[in-house]
Amino acid sequence: MNFSVQVKVMPLKELLDPQGKAVLGGLQNLGIKTVQDVRIGKTIQLQVEAGSPDEAKKIAEDASKKLLANPVMEYFEITVL
Repeated sequence: MNFSVQVKVMPLKELLDPQGKAVLGGLQNLGIKTVQDVRIGKTIQLQVEAGSPDEAKKIAEDASKKLLANPVMEYFEITVL
């Protein structure tokens, strides 16, 4: 079976997010003052052939640990759609 899997990769909360800070500054310069914080990450969509949703999630987790996310700087969340 084919499964659609979404991997959301975000910077660790403990680390500074320079892109997020730049966007926050840009929003404030545009007069949008109510935004308190911005964190920028990435969403990766995978099509996985697997026997079950759990197996598809394990495959995506393995791919995330080995290639898609840098565990020193990022964390990831996986959703099988």
